[in-house]
Amino acid sequence: MIRSMTAFANSEAEISGLTLICELRSVNHRYCDISFKIPERLRFAESELRAQISDQLKRGKIECSLSFKKLGQGQALVINPEAVEALLAATRQIEQRMQAALAFSALDVLAFPGVQQEQEVDKEALTQGLNQLVKHALSGHIAAREREGAQLKSLIDTRCQTMQTLVQQARLRLPDVLDAIRQKLNARIKELSAEPNFDRLEQELVYLAQKLDVAEELDRLEAHIREILATLTKADAVGRRLDFLMQELNREANTLSSKSADFEMTQIAIELKVLIEQMREQVQNIE
Repeated sequence: MIRSMTAFANSEAEISGLTLICELRSVNHRYCDISFKIPERLRFAESELRAQISDQLKRGKIECSLSFKKLGQGQALVINPEAVEALLAATRQIEQRMQAALAFSALDVLAFPGVQQEQEVDKEALTQGLNQLVKHALSGHIAAREREGAQLKSLIDTRCQTMQTLVQQARLRLPDVLDAIRQKLNARIKELSAEPNFDRLEQELVYLAQKLDVAEELDRLEAHIREILATLTKADAVGRRLDFLMQELNREANTLSSKSADFEMTQIAIELKVLIEQMREQVQNIE
């Protein structure tokens, strides 16, 4: 199924006395570029979570944000007694050098870095919980990618159908273009007083017909369009392949435009190039 590279999803779970929150957001990118915003307390799980995400998402600039909140307000504080003793010893030394006693409360002591300790948690249980949390967020993220991908597929399908119609119009127009050139040359010759060399004239007409013949370009345009429609049905990541096909379509449309010999054929070439550019912008966002 076609997937977009732009999506957002989040999930929340209670694990080991913590409320964990995961947010996954992504935008288009040529490769798979994963970055993390994660507290130091959860940093140990980054490698495993990165592998989990890269296994599911093949392209895009992906940001995984993890945060946590402690459950409950009545949890006991865990004090680092060594840090408290060191702090009190230091204050006594400072107090001896001062004329008046230091004035601070127990709350001031608690606010000092290192006095409070984080409660120990079961890392294995936390890792398993984080994996499930990210898995749930990934599921929502992929669903969002697929929803937008379905819309992109529909838009590209519609434009491909329009392009096929334009190619058929150009193919039907081609004999009239060559006939108009022949008539124009004959009209010019009649204006001349000298007797024309009809053998040479036929040679010139053949040369012009070969020069202005765009049947090969039209064949390639149709082949590329059929390949795009077939690619849109594949389950793999197809963004790069579609991007290459957009380049090939644009090359053929440019050649068609340069060989154009009348207004209608020029208009067809312009319409094709407009549609290709619209599809190219949409393809840039496909995984």
